Amino acid sequence: MNTALREYHAPVWNEPVILEMGYPGRRGIVFAEVEKDVQAVSGSIDGLIPANMRRAKKPALPEMSEPEVLYHYLRLSQQTLGMMNISLFGTCTMKYNAQINEAMAWRPEMTEVHPYQDEDTLQGSLEIVHGMDTILRELSGMDQFIFQAGGGADAAYTSCAVTRAYHASRGELAQRNEIITTIQTHPSSAATAAAAGFKVITLMLEENGYPSLESLKAAVSERTAALMLNNPDDMGVYNPEIREWVRIVHEAGGLCFYDHANFNGAMTKIRARELGFDACMFMLHKTFGAPKSGVGGPAVGAYGCSAELAPFLPAPVVAFDGERYSLDYDRPLSSGKIREFWGNVPVILKAYAWSRAMGAEGMAEASDISVLANNYMERGLLAIRGVTRSHPDATTPRLEMTRYSLQQLKEDTGVDVHDVQNRMSDFGIDPMWSSHHPWLIPEPFTPEAGEMYGKEALDTWIAVLAHVVEEAYNNPEIVKTAPHNQAIHRLKGASIDDPQHWAMTWRAYQRKKQGT
Repeated sequence: MNTALREYHAPVWNEPVILEMGYPGRRGIVFAEVEKDVQAVSGSIDGLIPANMRRAKKPALPEMSEPEVLYHYLRLSQQTLGMMNISLFGTCTMKYNAQINEAMAWRPEMTEVHPYQDEDTLQGSLEIVHGMDTILRELSGMDQFIFQAGGGADAAYTSCAVTRAYHASRGELAQRNEIITTIQTHPSSAATAAAAGFKVITLMLEENGYPSLESLKAAVSERTAALMLNNPDDMGVYNPEIREWVRIVHEAGGLCFYDHANFNGAMTKIRARELGFDACMFMLHKTFGAPKSGVGGPAVGAYGCSAELAPFLPAPVVAFDGERYSLDYDRPLSSGKIREFWGNVPVILKAYAWSRAMGAEGMAEASDISVLANNYMERGLLAIRGVTRSHPDATTPRLEMTRYSLQQLKEDTGVDVHDVQNRMSDFGIDPMWSSHHPWLIPEPFTPEAGEMYGKEALDTWIAVLAHVVEEAYNNPEIVKTAPHNQAIHRLKGASIDDPQHWAMTWRAYQRKKQGT
């Protein structure tokens, strides 16, 4: 493969923070004087504000015109978003977000509704939510979905709450206080299980890339409340013994939850309910074409379950009687709200539009391309000096992602995975995902090709990594001191954890940096 690398340099602006800008008296908008007739009726505004609530002096806000504010934030956006090029952010399924879906989500029919409106005025919104519910039922085999959860961890917690309510209804909650997961399941499963009051049992990986049946049997008991795992896991390994896992947990009286965060390579190929699972979760902001929630939202963790567990779902549930949609709050066994109202509806709309546009055949093709692209990348990446694969002796193919290691590179050159991330960004490659903690594989990285990038983009990604690796062997300092072509250089991480250095407000910044 002989792929020419493009020259890249991020835009750089010597841009101050907004609070350091402005000129006295400048305004973005100038309000007209209140008409005398209006003032005669309402009185002076001074009389409407209690004296003890009035400012003693004007707030220290920047005084700027509207164009100055606009240009400032445009320059910042060019620095921070100017390198949105090839992003294979593993375990997060970065997809193209269709602009038509974004436009629909900004229509007033979506942005100006309120969940407390009369249901007769919400029929369109409720139809979309119910429509997404039925699509996910088809993909999973489950009987009911809700969308309250604001992301994957919220959905995992929803499952813990439903599990708790289910066992409580049977008088077994005091006894069933353990949830089993695996070390390579998403950390939110263990975290939310603990937050919900359960003891967590974590199974370790073995030679074939997943825990053995023997270790599961040793962990299962009359105390087992549930099994929580994702499959394939974040290394791309699919556990072929999953049906037997479910059978063992069910025989002990526990429930089984399937985290479908890594569903992209398995779309239309497996259905969680047919594997025996009682509940599952999908990431609408990953797999289903809505924007990735890199900073905490908006996101939706769609949670679905069997008819047996449906009475314990958080309320309300969107119902349809064949003619009219409604919000069902009358759920006496409900586990209680996980979040306010009924979820991030604009995200549901985007996922619904994506699903309808793709259809079953489109999803199946996307899944095939995702798996093909990942295995194509694996051949190219493993040909690079210093790159190895997790569980190299396991012969089963990886699905939508593969966990690699740069440990050999670090031993040979002293260059670690974070150095490589920074240097790859100098070529217009979004920093690759390393791994959730704990790092089971030293110096890990986990690209996920997905279905949206062409072969040429994947070749470029591989070529950039190969180039950086060669730099590490020939001139390690250029990699260790990267990035060189970004708007700012590498941040010093130590000060981020030091409260004497960082400041969350402008007032704190002035106090700490300027002594004012």
